Amino acid sequence: MISLRRLPATTLFEFVTLTSIGVLALLLLVAPPDGTERAQLMQFIGRFHPLAVHLPIALLIFVPVLEIVGKRERFSYLLPACPFVLGVAIVGAIVAALLGWCLGRNGGYSGPLVTQHMWSAILAAAGAWLCWRLRIGTSAPQQVKMYYVSLIVTVAIVAFAGYRGGQLSLGENHLTEHMPAPLAALLGVSNPVRVLSNSANGGPGTFYGAWVQPIFAKNCVSCHGRNKHKSNLRLDSFEAVMHGGKHGLVIKAGDSKDSELFRRITLPASDHDFMPSERQPLGAGDVKYIEQWIMSGASGTLPASAIHDAGPNPPAIAEVSFEDVDSNAVATQRAPIATIVEKLQRRLPNVIDYRSRGSSEIVVNAAWMQSKFGDDELAELSPLATHIVTADFSNTSITDKSAAGIAAMTQLRILRLMHTRISDESVRSLGALNELESLSLFDTPVTSAALSTISRLPKLQHVYVSGTKISSDAKLPNEIAGKLVF
Repeated sequence: MISLRRLPATTLFEFVTLTSIGVLALLLLVAPPDGTERAQLMQFIGRFHPLAVHLPIALLIFVPVLEIVGKRERFSYLLPACPFVLGVAIVGAIVAALLGWCLGRNGGYSGPLVTQHMWSAILAAAGAWLCWRLRIGTSAPQQVKMYYVSLIVTVAIVAFAGYRGGQLSLGENHLTEHMPAPLAALLGVSNPVRVLSNSANGGPGTFYGAWVQPIFAKNCVSCHGRNKHKSNLRLDSFEAVMHGGKHGLVIKAGDSKDSELFRRITLPASDHDFMPSERQPLGAGDVKYIEQWIMSGASGTLPASAIHDAGPNPPAIAEVSFEDVDSNAVATQRAPIATIVEKLQRRLPNVIDYRSRGSSEIVVNAAWMQSKFGDDELAELSPLATHIVTADFSNTSITDKSAAGIAAMTQLRILRLMHTRISDESVRSLGALNELESLSLFDTPVTSAALSTISRLPKLQHVYVSGTKISSDAKLPNEIAGKLVF
């Protein structure tokens, strides 16, 4: 065996740094950020990432300056320093990337922005290593040309990594958010508040769409949006808000005090759990609107006109109006199923409820039970099957054994099957759901082979298929192609 001590210094440095870069890539592949907070010591170490990251950035940008200035005979003495500066930049990039992984993996981060930022950091370290290796090699014209090309590409990767890092810390539109209006007009840059929606609920004419979603879009989606979702919580659509995050539901309809989201936005700003953590506290009017929305049932269809005296800014005090309900008429409507509902509410608390105060239609939300709700629990809903209009089985442990039970819910308008193991077999069984308007298959093993059945559903408007085996490039039935949301 060759002793490491006997290896030339450059060879040893080459081996150690390249191995370290490979280990970083392996860590990101095997243990990527998954939205879970863990290991406080690792989080503590990871918090030094912003402090460490600026040194390699500065050095990698400084190398081209040395190369350009050193071409002049007067400053030619600078050129021999380039390999050393690149070597320090490699070590700095490895340390910064490792600290970034500690923070991203253990700090509750997830989403494309995070992974892109981390991969670009590793690529920047690899690019710096390649530049160093080419720089200390021969002076053959072809190798010199490769060196300069590698240096330009590496600097471009560093710029991209920095841009993604800025988006993570300051928001996706951090470069244009405060751009002067004349400059924005000259460049054709617009900065509207983005209200992303992947749900049939929460349209602009609803209470949620008009008043609540803009609050989230302005204050929350920089950390809980499509590209970055801390704790696996997204607040960029009605469906995402109601789905909750890594730790469960954040909205409890009708109960703001027991809703985790409302609790956090009303904490003192000094509290560790206060939200939004990276922005100013929400105004009193914004908090009031969120509270009213939750207390009114956290509905995605409550009209915006339910708010009296609505204006461009939330009023200090606003009241939600409700239509009068004939309790006797409601009791008569509910009589055939009232006993069954009460029994199931005791058996499955907080899962079953009536759609509204004046309705006998049933809403099922089993998502909060997660793996504790399975095929056996779904089978218990069979006496209410024809009364269920909304069913959320996201994150539960139901399988294709429940296909017949779901198919029996012939009055369903909204069906959510996100993060479940249901497959094409279950989707093919939904052909009798003629009232179905919205179907979410996000993160399931469903393929395009199952779409021919539901493409014939007359009222279906949206099918959410991101994370499935359905490709946007696949040949799809014309009847449903325009209804798929990726």
